[in-house]
Amino acid sequence: MHGIVNKAIQGLVTENYGQETWNKIKERSNVQTDSFISTEPYPDELTFTLAISASEELGVSVEDVLKLFGEYWILKTGMEHYGPLMKSGGKTFQEFLVNLPNFHSRVMLIFPNVTPPEFQVTEIEDNTLVLHYFSTRSGLTYFVYGLINGIGKMFDKSLDIEIIKLKDAGDDHDEFKIRWT
Repeated sequence: MHGIVNKAIQGLVTENYGQETWNKIKERSNVQTDSFISTEPYPDELTFTLAISASEELGVSVEDVLKLFGEYWILKTGMEHYGPLMKSGGKTFQEFLVNLPNFHSRVMLIFPNVTPPEFQVTEIEDNTLVLHYFSTRSGLTYFVYGLINGIGKMFDKSLDIEIIKLKDAGDDHDEFKIRWT
């Protein structure tokens, strides 16, 4: 994953739990760098090790860390680094989600070396839809869950998210049933 992902994990921890907690997480993870370069690729294992170490240090599940990180990614990293792109995603929560399949095409213009995930939206109703998440990477279901929550907060929506397919449980992709008010 690119350094911007690891920088965002660092930002989430330092802003919410302090520099000392981040230092402990780095120590648990055997991370030797003081800063990540946003555009540089880093092994996926490093990112997952940081998430696991954060889970252990904070005393919460890895799933909860990934959810928090997903929300942070949207509300902080996404808005700071991709604000105009985020704002062009749609005027409503539903429109934003329906436009997700196009979003990563634009990201590839910024980061041509990235192999982004794919999204598909089906079963669209007034306040419900199903979001399909396809990725070559495993272990990111709860990060995407957090992303969805963050998008909901962007649009001031209360969400009910149900995972109805799970890649890590043998399905070919993750699937989320999303309801909002």
